[in-house]
Amino acid sequence: MRLLDQHLISLLRFFVFIFGLLIFSLFSCESEVVEQTPETVSPDRFKQVIDLEGELEVSDFVWRSLNQYYYWQKDVTELSDSFLEDEESYKEFIFKNNDPEAFFESLVHPDDPFSFIEEDYRDLENLIQGIEATNGVEFGLLFACQNCRQLIGYVKYIIEGSNASEKDIKRGDLFSGVNGVQLTIDNYRDLLFGDNLGYTLNMVSISNGTIVNNGKEVSLEKEENFEINPIYKNKILNTTTGKIGYLMYNQFVADKNTELNQIFGNFKAVGISDLIIDLRYNGGGSVNNCVALASMITGQFPSEVFVQEQWNSKMLNFLSKEYGEESLINRFVTTLSDVENINSLSLERVYILTSSESASASELLINGLKSFIEVVHIGETTVGKNVGSITVYDYIDAQQTKNPDHTYALQPIVLKIANNDGFSDYAQGLEPDHMVKEQITDFGVLGDPSEALLSYAVSLITGDEITSSKKKYTLPLNKVRDPLMIKRQRMFVDKKINYHQLKKTLN
Repeated sequence: MRLLDQHLISLLRFFVFIFGLLIFSLFSCESEVVEQTPETVSPDRFKQVIDLEGELEVSDFVWRSLNQYYYWQKDVTELSDSFLEDEESYKEFIFKNNDPEAFFESLVHPDDPFSFIEEDYRDLENLIQGIEATNGVEFGLLFACQNCRQLIGYVKYIIEGSNASEKDIKRGDLFSGVNGVQLTIDNYRDLLFGDNLGYTLNMVSISNGTIVNNGKEVSLEKEENFEINPIYKNKILNTTTGKIGYLMYNQFVADKNTELNQIFGNFKAVGISDLIIDLRYNGGGSVNNCVALASMITGQFPSEVFVQEQWNSKMLNFLSKEYGEESLINRFVTTLSDVENINSLSLERVYILTSSESASASELLINGLKSFIEVVHIGETTVGKNVGSITVYDYIDAQQTKNPDHTYALQPIVLKIANNDGFSDYAQGLEPDHMVKEQITDFGVLGDPSEALLSYAVSLITGDEITSSKKKYTLPLNKVRDPLMIKRQRMFVDKKINYHQLKKTLN
């Protein structure tokens, strides 16, 4: 009996000791915060996690949107519909991809350099309408030498009414630094495309084929929400064979339909015999605007199919069922949306100027018109963007109210567009009939008949001898891709879709 009592006392002491350790551990860790990660959260938590505000909600929006609209949805394993078969597994998948921008990039198909995610949809809406922060200098960048990291910039043109239009800087000028810092492939994004609204360009010149500092500096200030007029030049050129209409158009903007129609009304009134459309700096834009411009150039093909849309299979089924097969077709039009008659020229031939920056809706105009009239393509091979996009918002109800918890939007590629002959395979670009490159050392004045590309086109029309006044020195250097131009190189469809009905149909 005494032995049993001693045993019980020993057990009691042991439990008291263990309890004390637990109390000590509890109080000693009272202020420690344990970060929750996909590895530390139990599976039971995922049902709650997906409903939390913040980046998880955005990641869910990213996946569901790409799963519905993305052109390559069936070709991206992680966008498979099978992910929705197990709700808990899907939530775990979203939780492990809580950075929406990195998640978006991980879901983009290897053949797609154009889709992007925008943190603030207001910036995207402004970009689509040609509204952005700019000082008015439209420039390109080159490597300053072979196998080096230094860059030089060249001015393509100055935007009218901008800060730069009041400064001593013009098309063809060169610069090598910003605020006294040499431009390189490592710093040019921060120096030229950063949040700083003001900077000073350090200018250079070419002397005997060598780039030299000329001591000139140009201080510039960006104006926020500056509305850029995409109609850069329009004029009548009087030649020995008749009047030629010239239009330099730098972005397809649906709001410019009426203004373009007025210009074509003037072309029609003076009786132009030929037309030159300059798209060398046009990265694309609205399909609606492209169809309107094509209809102004022609006019003899009312209601004919200009281009046909090719969506992913689930979107094709939805659009055909809800809106009919006609919703996938863009036809030549005779009136604008406000019932204004189009001033069409009924031309059988048009001359189009391009560069290696011409993309999307610019290429669509060329490809679409080729099914109907002769398109004389002059310049360089185009980008090869044979696909279009839509802006996708995170709508939360049938009234298409944007989610108040975040401002993310997507601009994913959702379709290819083919011409009336069914041709859409120009991902390598459209090759010109006449290869003519701008010479940076002899840019010339845009719209002047002596400027290289325009002079070439005019000579083809008039039959005059083709000449060019190239200076002795050229710059056979590689270009650097402009990150802003990449965003401008887009083609988007102006399609009204009931997104609430779409979600109910596809989910």
